[in-house]
Amino acid sequence: MQTPTSPASSAPERVFGWHDHAALWFSLGVGLLVMQVGAYLVPALGTRDALIAVVAGSILGAGLLAWVARLGCDSGLSSAGLIHAVYGQRFARLPVLLNIVQLLGWATFELVVMRDGTVAIARQALGLDIGLVLPTLFWGLVVLALLRGSMITLVRRIVSRIGLPLVILSLIWLTVQFALKLDADGLQALWQRAGDGSMNAFQALDLVIAMPVSWLPLVADYARHGRSGRGALGGTWLGYAIANIWCYALGVLVITVTGPELDMVAALLLAQGGLVALGLILIDELDNTYGDLYSGSVSAHSLWQGANLKTWGTILAAVSIGLAMVLPMHTLEPFLLTLSSVFVPLFGTILGRLGMQPARLSEAPRALHAAPALIWVLGIAVYHALAHWAPQYGSALPTLLLTCALGALSARAGTRAAQAV
Repeated sequence: MQTPTSPASSAPERVFGWHDHAALWFSLGVGLLVMQVGAYLVPALGTRDALIAVVAGSILGAGLLAWVARLGCDSGLSSAGLIHAVYGQRFARLPVLLNIVQLLGWATFELVVMRDGTVAIARQALGLDIGLVLPTLFWGLVVLALLRGSMITLVRRIVSRIGLPLVILSLIWLTVQFALKLDADGLQALWQRAGDGSMNAFQALDLVIAMPVSWLPLVADYARHGRSGRGALGGTWLGYAIANIWCYALGVLVITVTGPELDMVAALLLAQGGLVALGLILIDELDNTYGDLYSGSVSAHSLWQGANLKTWGTILAAVSIGLAMVLPMHTLEPFLLTLSSVFVPLFGTILGRLGMQPARLSEAPRALHAAPALIWVLGIAVYHALAHWAPQYGSALPTLLLTCALGALSARAGTRAAQAV
């Protein structure tokens, strides 16, 4: 029986072409949170510098995501499988458990985003105050129903054929509506506008890279079902990069037109037809919640296989619905972002160990691989040290580069030692 730490190699499971990867990661890359983070770039940076950071950071961050996707596709391993292969069967339980916690947290956060958006739509369109419980239960039960079905069917038949065209149309509509609010002179003034200097280029790049990097612990769970590593690489890179650039840039445009005093949901509702476009984007948020909970179930199944993926998905969805009812999400978000910082060095090390030497996946597993474990711990320390003492250089990109380099060096040293025996 296949497990999440063993390869998915049978023909029925290898069905995703590059267009499936592109559709999935374009859809996952679209979200209200991405637009809101894009809005943080202004007025800290000038418009031109902000858009340069958006394009450069999106291409680089999506490239890292695509690199892990290729590893997952070529090996047939899930994200949990890659973690076990690099860090050892026993030690890997710690980062896998942390991954489940963060995925559960982000799924809960997405439920709250969809709930709050639904409440705002009901208030504006119908003049009703529907409360928090009913919309939370509604979206939670929809996600739960999706988790009881087939992930492959969801991606190929719903996301690719139905969801993707609707999301693209909603983004086009919103982009045109807010762009029309700026005349030619307004566009020129917007392009030339300077920032207030509260953020530099490295910090902006770090902020843009944060979104694609946050998906690193999930991408292999889907990429392992690809037909070719090249297709997984190209589709993931193209789909996510376009979505990330578009949503970050749209966030910059929206906040420029409406001003920083409105939140993103209220700002989007100001556009003509914004109600419909926001509704479509909220529906698209479903796949983000689904993606978190599906990957959480894959990781949970790698730790205890007494329950299958659908059972784990049901359990995690029920917990997420309960948490969305009681947790103050605005105070939880900083905790989730802090927890996410452990996955930057985790996957930097994985890319260093396997990205250049994928043959290492065939090595006999051990309880603990000491070198990558130490690099991971060092990377966490460096990430937080940079954030505290040198925030002007960012944290994610320097930590990724350091752990990737050290991971590659440790892999090379291990290969030489093995050859010398």
